[in-house]
Amino acid sequence: MSVAEPLLKVESLQKHFGGVTATDAVSLDVNAGEVHAIIGPNGAGKTTLIAQLSGMLRSDAGRTWFDGHDISVMSAPERAQLGLARSFQITSVIADFSVLHNVALAVQARTGSSFRFWRNAHEDVALNAPALDLLSGLGLADRAEQLAGNLAHGDQRQLEIAMALALAPKLLLLDEPMAGMGSAESEAMISYLTALKGRYAMLLVEHDMDAVFALADRVTVLVYGRVIATGTPDEVRADAAVREAYLGTD
Repeated sequence: MSVAEPLLKVESLQKHFGGVTATDAVSLDVNAGEVHAIIGPNGAGKTTLIAQLSGMLRSDAGRTWFDGHDISVMSAPERAQLGLARSFQITSVIADFSVLHNVALAVQARTGSSFRFWRNAHEDVALNAPALDLLSGLGLADRAEQLAGNLAHGDQRQLEIAMALALAPKLLLLDEPMAGMGSAESEAMISYLTALKGRYAMLLVEHDMDAVFALADRVTVLVYGRVIATGTPDEVRADAAVREAYLGTD
């Protein structure tokens, strides 16, 4: 793949549910190391688009390329093997397992170990070492032995991202990672995602505009399933159509 080519390229993606068009000829791209945010009002088609890109939802039309591969008809596991990771789709926290065990299982999945050895994952140094490194980066190492279900909401969301990173992704699909967080938790998540910039490409769906404009290199705006603008945060913020449709006119 040429260095000039985007990591992810989407052309005219469409999805219909009965008479409702959820995504309508959506085209966009994400470059290696870029944070590209998707914003829009409720019902704009953002989560549908993420589901299409992850392979959880088959598109009715359009094509998608990732890392030089045409993935248009690939399944979610096939896309994941290429390095496309969706934070909450791939990384369901197991509440009754420890924080460390959750991440060790994700490391185990990446290394190809059989899942019949789940019970031994928390005892395997080869799995625990990288898992602890990821938890340390999130400030969760001191809670490694706690049950994941006992973590605060914001910490559980960070744990999910640690599990996604354990899969060694090239692109993270993040669907509202700050949903339900308080201001302090949101600030902590923004700081962590900022530290990941340049190391991982991210496609970020988020309602928190402070987070979007702090993190995004580019922003795409969806309204009724259609792209109405794409540009830098400053360009999108100044776009009259965007201000009217989503950001407000004040």
